[in-house]
Amino acid sequence: MTSPHKLIITTLLMLSGVTIAAAEVITVYKSPTCGCCSAWIEHLKQNGFEVTAHDTVNMNQVKQSLGVSPEHASCHTAEISGYVIEGHVPAAEIKRLLNEKPALSGLAVPGMPMGSPGMEGGRKDPYKVLTFDHQGNTKVYADY
Repeated sequence: MTSPHKLIITTLLMLSGVTIAAAEVITVYKSPTCGCCSAWIEHLKQNGFEVTAHDTVNMNQVKQSLGVSPEHASCHTAEISGYVIEGHVPAAEIKRLLNEKPALSGLAVPGMPMGSPGMEGGRKDPYKVLTFDHQGNTKVYADY
């Protein structure tokens, strides 16, 4: 049920010509016991994504079916708008990907670098966000 306040705000925005964009839906596959995966999901939600999470004990099968090579692997894998997102990719880079719409398979942050979204802690290690395609080509998309 819609609250009266939400209805009033929505009506005022519509009358002013402002549109409300729907949140992008990202589907995340993760281990049921992984804390950093849950923290990455929270990072996505805080950045406007709608998240559908699926717990699975066979992440290798998920990665293989979505074309994630072992050298790009991390602990969780996601899909959004036809792209694969592997590992602790910052929400800003996912938004950039969705805005630019390049012809590639997706983005990856291999491993689990400290300081990446979901891996916050006592230190921040440098890491790269990589693009990858169906032919196995990679390029650096962003440096952190």
